Amino acid sequence: MALIHNVLIVGGGIGGMCAAIQLAKQGIAVDLVEINPHWAPDGAGITISGPTLRGLRKIGVVDEVLREGGSWRAIDVCDANGKLTRTVPVAPATGAEDLPSAAGILRPVLADILAKATQNAGAKVRLGVSFQSMEQDEEGVDVVFTDGSRGRYDLVVGADGVNSAVRKLVLPDFPGPQFSGQGSWRAVVPRLRENSTVYMGKTTKAGMNPISASECYLFVLDKRAGMDFIPAEQWPQKLAELLEEFGGQVGDIRRGLLDGSLGDHRLLYRPLAGHMIKAPWHKGRIVLLGDTVHATTPHLASGAGIAVEGAIVLAEELKRRYSLEGALIAYAGRHYDRARLVVSASGRMGQIEQAGGSLEEHTRVMVDAQEALRAPL
Repeated sequence: MALIHNVLIVGGGIGGMCAAIQLAKQGIAVDLVEINPHWAPDGAGITISGPTLRGLRKIGVVDEVLREGGSWRAIDVCDANGKLTRTVPVAPATGAEDLPSAAGILRPVLADILAKATQNAGAKVRLGVSFQSMEQDEEGVDVVFTDGSRGRYDLVVGADGVNSAVRKLVLPDFPGPQFSGQGSWRAVVPRLRENSTVYMGKTTKAGMNPISASECYLFVLDKRAGMDFIPAEQWPQKLAELLEEFGGQVGDIRRGLLDGSLGDHRLLYRPLAGHMIKAPWHKGRIVLLGDTVHATTPHLASGAGIAVEGAIVLAEELKRRYSLEGALIAYAGRHYDRARLVVSASGRMGQIEQAGGSLEEHTRVMVDAQEALRAPL
């Protein structure tokens, strides 16, 4: 007998959509509400690690992701002028050795793939809608929506991101995410190399990850005193300043930012913040998923991955447990260590970068975390 017969998912991001797909596969009636009426995220590229590709295969979309995106099995390390200094092989995830070691894709393209899979799984999606209030008892959760409609659910999943409104119902005293001290710059640029590439300047590191057969996304992290607002019209100039020490291919991109010849670069700046909330991640019949409980900086390229894994684990525990409380406890217990590893290792790498610290420690933290994440769920 199923623990739950219907579920509401608040938030149509990567974690919310993956949860909707996996729960619908189990015959559970799924309603998903997403406040964005266009269901289209901002963003340039996103990196999908080997473990995340393994998770997306379980979701059922990995073939389409690889067809639409770009992938690699090694990282080329170059100097500031683009001269190759070494190539570092990247191992695939355990149990997914037939898949690439990593991939990249435009974030809106990934969202579109998952959106179609969510609807094909049978989930009912409403856009431009969120919840207005929730009241729960031992048997279910009564929800009033912002469009005036109502529903009653066996379970509510809060997958509404780093500034989650659902989280306020479960953890009303949580102060919110903390600024990391860095900002992230991303831009879509022509693909110039087969592999992922890192360009090492004296004070700045720039990277390019393939996102299709013809494009990469350029990423740069910079040190910042606070989460200051930067007007979008200033972004090209600000990124060009960060890339001042680079020549070669990166230098060409810098000039293209300044003179407008780069074209549709889809430049995006975001200050980086995060948090790791201790379990339990539920209160009664309301449970939290993804960035609501474990938001991370992008240093390990695994933020989306642990949201995917969290959705898989939640669905699996709901299927195999005999009580809802037991399933929700098991979900957090099973997923917590992997999520904490991503958040803590990413945070430590950011600290080392800001302090100009040990490259050896930075590499060790990254390699150890990646090795642990390649292990099976």
